[in-house]
Amino acid sequence: MAVIRILPHPEYCPEGAEIQAPAGTSICEALLDNDIKIEHACDMSCACTTCHVIVRQGGNSLNEPDESEEDMLDRAWGLEPQSRLSCQAIVAQQDLVVEIPKYSINHAKENH
Repeated sequence: MAVIRILPHPEYCPEGAEIQAPAGTSICEALLDNDIKIEHACDMSCACTTCHVIVRQGGNSLNEPDESEEDMLDRAWGLEPQSRLSCQAIVAQQDLVVEIPKYSINHAKENH
């Protein structure tokens, strides 16, 4: 089990959080399983950037991004070298520190 520390985000996680995730789980799945309602407009199919996160620590332990993820990331708001689509970033055994960017490109949020 890896520990994922989520930095405070005004909407999804105002106080920040620390959760556990089994190896083989995507960061997005781990967040959703722990009631952190990160956007994932494409239902985790690597077809949007709404689940974009910045992996501040532990990113070396994640799977390498494939070409389709890299292509989608080019469209993400606030892209940084440590950016990943959380639906594609698979947790290993190493602990992570993750930041959810303040904005996403999703112009029409559902259920809001």
